[in-house]
Amino acid sequence: MKRRVLIISPHFPPINAADHQRVRMALPYFEEFGWQPHVIAVQPEAVQGVCDRYLPSTIPQAIPVSYIKAIPVKYTKIFGLNNLGWRCLPYLVSMGDKVLREKSFDLIYFSTTIFLAMGLASRWFKKFGVPYILDFQDPWLSDYYQEQGTNTKPPGGNLKYGFAQFMASLLEPKAMKYVQHITSVSTSYPAILQQRYSWLESKQFTVLPFGAPKKDFELLPNLEIKQSIFDSEDGKIHWVYVGRGGEDMAKSLKALFIAISNHRNQNSQIWESVKLHFVGTSYAPKGRETKTIEPIAIACGVGDLVTEHPLRIPYFEALQVLKDSNGILLIGSDDPNYSASKIYPCILAKKPILGIFHENSLVVNVMQQTQAGEIVTFKSEDNQSKLIQQLKLKLDSLFKFPGNTVPNTNWLAFEPYTARSMTKRLCEIFNKSSLSQEVTNELLTTNY
Repeated sequence: MKRRVLIISPHFPPINAADHQRVRMALPYFEEFGWQPHVIAVQPEAVQGVCDRYLPSTIPQAIPVSYIKAIPVKYTKIFGLNNLGWRCLPYLVSMGDKVLREKSFDLIYFSTTIFLAMGLASRWFKKFGVPYILDFQDPWLSDYYQEQGTNTKPPGGNLKYGFAQFMASLLEPKAMKYVQHITSVSTSYPAILQQRYSWLESKQFTVLPFGAPKKDFELLPNLEIKQSIFDSEDGKIHWVYVGRGGEDMAKSLKALFIAISNHRNQNSQIWESVKLHFVGTSYAPKGRETKTIEPIAIACGVGDLVTEHPLRIPYFEALQVLKDSNGILLIGSDDPNYSASKIYPCILAKKPILGIFHENSLVVNVMQQTQAGEIVTFKSEDNQSKLIQQLKLKLDSLFKFPGNTVPNTNWLAFEPYTARSMTKRLCEIFNKSSLSQEVTNELLTTNY
């Protein structure tokens, strides 16, 4: 018999959001591995974000989705609460109670960066006795910006970030109290959470990267999408980066741009046709977006080569940008916990890749195992000059692939990273995490 899992994913297609990609890509495979999913998501019209009209076509029609409302931003912005978590919270409580009361579920899976939703996990466990798994795609309670000092500003500013962290300090311990298992995109999160909560054991954690969207690339040619970022037939060499920006990427960007400047000084002719495009670098809505990449490029003397498109673009258009490019840049954070799921579309685009990542990032293992491109790694204590010199040597690799030459990727090594393989691993975790009533009662009476 198939078992049922209730999936909490406030962001959901057609919204183009990074934090629903694990769920979206897993949904076509759950039935194959013995699980029937039911999703709770926020109505698209209530979400501030970019829509992609093609994304819903990737979701099997038979999967039930319960959509909830969210308080309009025009009412909550008075209090500075534009966060989707606050706006949808009362509706999420109501819908979750309703669905759990009316249907029998073996498990609840929270896969979202809307962390307020995870605050309901222990409530539903105590009320309905359904075990739950939390998916950590980012840290919830974090001291990253405190460690960086006053020179690095958190997203949303110090006041909003401080309030979010205050709420995290209240809600995360409650969510950890009865958690059955935790999936994580970073190898660092399990150690951090075990140190923070003494009752958690290593067997309760699985590091599980996002799956690679092979089905999306199979669908892409049929959509006949025309990307609007650059003209792929203008005779120029177009290198692209698709993803967020941020101050935590400044170290990598500065090193890259200085390396390019030095390389151009010695090879000026080959750079005359090169253009670098940075796409979707800001999560802010239209009219409030800011450029964070171009100022660094200008300061490093390569502003004429770089164009930043801060607004996010639809998902499938972003894939087309990768396919139309001559080379792909992957920019990593100075946070060793950062694991960029965007590496998989970049590999599937079958273009030359140059990546810059902290040596502890999971991206490094993927790149090395698949041999999909060149990568430069750094340690937190490394100085810029070392990183610049390494990048300067690697830049030539992006010029080694004339025309449509495909990198010699090891696709056999890539297979374990596909969405189907990752979903199989996730369902194996589900199988081990559904509890008997006796174990549930024992957990509810245990004091931590």
